[in-house]
Amino acid sequence: MKIKVDFDLCESNALCEAMAPEVFELDDDDYLVVKAEHTTSETLEDVKRAVAACPRAAISLEED
Repeated sequence: MKIKVDFDLCESNALCEAMAPEVFELDDDDYLVVKAEHTTSETLEDVKRAVAACPRAAISLEED
């Protein structure tokens, strides 16, 4: 699945990084960086938790 982030909504609060650090991280300026464009079988559940936890609903998953 493809990971989509609406950076206009994103608050860079790092909840997604806490839940899926292999996919999301904050850079030195506290901006969200998506390290992987697509989920893998290993990251899918963590990314789903990050999507559900995002307070601004800035992260979504899209079928390939």
